[in-house]
Amino acid sequence: MNDDVRNIVLGVAATALSGGLGWFGRTYLWRRRLRRKQAFFGLPTGADCLFVVNRQMGGTDSSVHRHDAFALLEISALIKDCGATVQIVTHDGARQGFGERTEFCVGGPVSNARTTAHLASMLPGVEVDQSAEEGPDRGAIRVGGETYRWEKNTSEYVLLARLTTPEGTRPVFLISGQTAVSNQAAARYLARHHEALARKHGNRPFCLVLKVVNSAAYGPDVTELVADVTQPARTPAAAVA
Repeated sequence: MNDDVRNIVLGVAATALSGGLGWFGRTYLWRRRLRRKQAFFGLPTGADCLFVVNRQMGGTDSSVHRHDAFALLEISALIKDCGATVQIVTHDGARQGFGERTEFCVGGPVSNARTTAHLASMLPGVEVDQSAEEGPDRGAIRVGGETYRWEKNTSEYVLLARLTTPEGTRPVFLISGQTAVSNQAAARYLARHHEALARKHGNRPFCLVLKVVNSAAYGPDVTELVADVTQPARTPAAAVA
């Protein structure tokens, strides 16, 4: 074998080795990110999860606002990435406890009875004004001594929470917004920032207040993190007082 042939063979071998190492490295990183995502959402490959839809406020019991449907689409992509499947049920048709399956529950307590139960049992420090009459406090969220008031098309707030119990192995993701647009915004925030949320909170519970800015102009696209209210939200209001 002369020098030219040897150099060619060595070059091909080095290229193959480099390509193999690169593929292995990319595959390893992809699998590690997937495992972290699956752990955060409680969705191992082949798992089944629950998506609890609310009813449209002012509509029939079976109607769902289009922005809530869009929230389902945002979350469905995450579920598919984890290799899991989803079952969609109405808020008054969900009959299971905590931890059996990962649950995504969308909608405020006015339109979602399941949200009412989650707030009472796992976020007792949160109060939501459910008045039917028009007024400045209609739909307001109170937690940690602060009141987050809904200003139509200007400021809309939503709770985004990851909830767990000592007995349960799968989390509940609660999206409780003042409007359907804020529900979609929170679902999009979860989809875009789940890696940062996992780094900060790990697999522990958290509760965040998000603000949707000028939805009349920007829809659900401009969303700000207002506060981390995990501790006060999980503390009964009587204990805080």
